[in-house]
Amino acid sequence: MTHRTLLALVPALAIASLLALPAVAQTTTAASAPSPSAGVAAAPAGLYQALGEKAGITRLMDDFVDRLVKDPRIGAHFKEVKPAALKESLTDQICQLSGGPCQYEGADMKSAHADMDINKGHFNALVEVLQTAMDAQGIPFAQQNRLLALLAPIHRDIITLR
Repeated sequence: MTHRTLLALVPALAIASLLALPAVAQTTTAASAPSPSAGVAAAPAGLYQALGEKAGITRLMDDFVDRLVKDPRIGAHFKEVKPAALKESLTDQICQLSGGPCQYEGADMKSAHADMDINKGHFNALVEVLQTAMDAQGIPFAQQNRLLALLAPIHRDIITLR
């Protein structure tokens, strides 16, 4: 693990909220869907714009999911997931959490990951994959950390194997 990864893991412990969202056929309504930001701090000013708004977030999530499904450490978690649906769900979630106009309508993170047997190793691998995708998309390190810090509180609902 690199020094850069270690620095980013501290604020990023909840990036696993992204780990294998059940996008196979998730159909909750906006009225019944729990907020993805429950327990998450308000978006830092300008983060949505710094991520390239919806178009930039879409490119990032496309790259991220493509890398996830191929990653030998965690790709198996995605074998039942429809990549296009996962990309769309993650785009909406990150867009909303970063202060954008999108509306995430998926399941809450605890329910979505309850039966997935996610441990810290899976979680850390996902963080590394996200960092690689952010680097590839040219997102500056400071903005990466702002996003990871925003997602950090969600980790308690994601890691199911302690």
